[in-house]
Amino acid sequence: MADTGSRRWWALGLIALAQFMVIMDTSIIGVALPEMQKDLGFSSGGLSWVFNAYVIALGGLLLLGGRLSDLFGARRLFTTGWVVTLAGSVVAALAGTAWVELLGRVLQGGGAALIAPSALTLLMMIFGSRPQELPKALALYGAAAPAGGTAGVFLGGVITEWLSWPWIFWLYVPISLVAIIATARLMPEVPAKRGSVDVLGAATVTAGLALTVFAVVRAPQVGWGVFETLGPLTGGLLLLVLFVAVQRVRRVPLVRLGIFRTPNLGGANLAQFLLGAAWIPMWYFLNLYLQQVLGYGAFASGAALLPMTVLIVVLMVAVAPKLIAKLGAKPMIVGGLGALAAGLLWLSFARPTGNFVVDVLPASLVAALGQALAFIPSLGRAISSAKPEEGGLAAGIVNTAYQVGSALGLAAMTAVGLSFGADRHDDPVVMTGGFSAAFLGAAGIAMVGGFLAMATLRTDRSAAEPSVPVGDKDAVAR
Repeated sequence: MADTGSRRWWALGLIALAQFMVIMDTSIIGVALPEMQKDLGFSSGGLSWVFNAYVIALGGLLLLGGRLSDLFGARRLFTTGWVVTLAGSVVAALAGTAWVELLGRVLQGGGAALIAPSALTLLMMIFGSRPQELPKALALYGAAAPAGGTAGVFLGGVITEWLSWPWIFWLYVPISLVAIIATARLMPEVPAKRGSVDVLGAATVTAGLALTVFAVVRAPQVGWGVFETLGPLTGGLLLLVLFVAVQRVRRVPLVRLGIFRTPNLGGANLAQFLLGAAWIPMWYFLNLYLQQVLGYGAFASGAALLPMTVLIVVLMVAVAPKLIAKLGAKPMIVGGLGALAAGLLWLSFARPTGNFVVDVLPASLVAALGQALAFIPSLGRAISSAKPEEGGLAAGIVNTAYQVGSALGLAAMTAVGLSFGADRHDDPVVMTGGFSAAFLGAAGIAMVGGFLAMATLRTDRSAAEPSVPVGDKDAVAR
């Protein structure tokens, strides 16, 4: 069994690998995009959809993935997700045209939408009854995300330079095969439950989230006041309203709306949404500043992000669990979002004639401190309040909150940056001003997140949260 002896830690390693790969898939393609454009015939505007297709499929299908995990069993969905990821990777690697490449990326995003919520559910199944080990398990899971983002930059540069861009996708084939085999040996089996899938609810929420994200990520290219943006945005929001209406009348809904009345669950998911909306734009524009202003290559830019990544991993694994036990979740979330806002504010003072040691390193470390402090307790709060039978749903909701927040935050801050000249490659002063505006906007998001967390989260009775088994009645009371 995966919950006995050292095997549960091997299982955690596989769960962390899943998180690592899901996040790496958003960063590994960045360096390869120019070569993909040349080989596959992408237009300048269409090239961004190699990234967007993955994010939209991931964000749109996460809630469905969470429900399927509860219904058919987390281990089965985890395995299925790796199979779909494997298929998408092969399609993307063999693509000879732009539309086939995008199809592969959609399949990869769909696979990730099955993997992510089932991975969190498996983590809570294995460690939820071990209060002393759960914070460490969540910390290792959380640390895999920034590690995956930085590794993607490194690997993308190395593979593109020494091999060719299809090998970026071939990399996922052996990893997926190993994960499929290891899942059968390491993960606990959960029998399928009787129930049905709310097909109408799944269709409306998936289409609504996809259309909304589609409209926002496309807006910086076509403009905010044009029909190409307002049409999909209106349609997406109407579908999301319809989804809520459907959930209110369904006997077995995709998302039981009453789950949001669970104390702290809504506030924790809001914190995750705004954390993603502030953090991902920072990572994106910091890469641009390093490469387009300071003149770093892709590989050197990845190296410049290593101190920030190492600090996050160390803090999440070695420091955050102890601080959560001592201080409780709410002070950590509020303080972490505040530190992230301070780091982003500091980055907004980066100079067009700056250097890494003065303009990037100290500010990025402060931002990393904030991310590390806020991520684990907000994730733990969002998961630990759910009933055991709704673990997959809770995992799907929190993953959706973070991923959709990341996509919308990046799109919005891209629009802010472009409006202040972030695309003025001929004028480093103006371009840096555009990056500064994006950093300031992201700082505002983090600051708002801190205030909302302060207003919506309840103070712990016991500082030990999130070291609470899933479904523990005391967790709900807190």
